[in-house]
Order: sequence, then structure tokens, then C-alpha cells
Amino acid sequence: MIKRVGDAPIEPQYIEHMKAVADGIDKIFNGDTRGKDRKTGFVLLVFPFHDHEGRCNYISNADRDDVVILLKEQLARFEGQPEIEGRA
Repeated sequence: MIKRVGDAPIEPQYIEHMKAVADGIDKIFNGDTRGKDRKTGFVLLVFPFHDHEGRCNYISNADRDDVVILLKEQLARFEGQPEIEGRA
């Protein structure tokens, strides 16, 4: 099996906090709604400051494919290409 970038689990020192924050964000934005009935998606990225060799841990309530589209489009906006339309 080919391992894709980002397939590693959340690093142990972040997992409990990230799960708790993700549960809280989902509850605030979506209440008790679950699955496809949710209206708001989110992505939480956690990374070490000042360590460009460290990795970014992420957790989301969205499908991975949607997150990839979202991140590509957001990066394009950050780089000054605001005419790109969103699909995430």
C-alpha cells in the first residue's frame, strides 16, 4: 500500500486535545447534527512554532477529498489568486 502524505495518525502529544477541540467546534457549529446533515465543515491544523521540520497534524469533520480541495483553493487565495471559485 502506498502511503500518502498526511496519512500518519495525529502525534500522541496532540491527539486528546485535538479530539476535544474538534468535538467542541462541531457541537458549536452543528449542534447534534451528524454526517451529511451537518451544515458547517471545519479543519483544525496543529503544528509546532519555529520548527519547519515538524509536521502539521490535522483533524476535520469533512471528507479528506473536500479538505484537499479547500486547502488548495485557500493557498491560491493566500498567494493572491482570489478569482478561483470554491468547491469545498
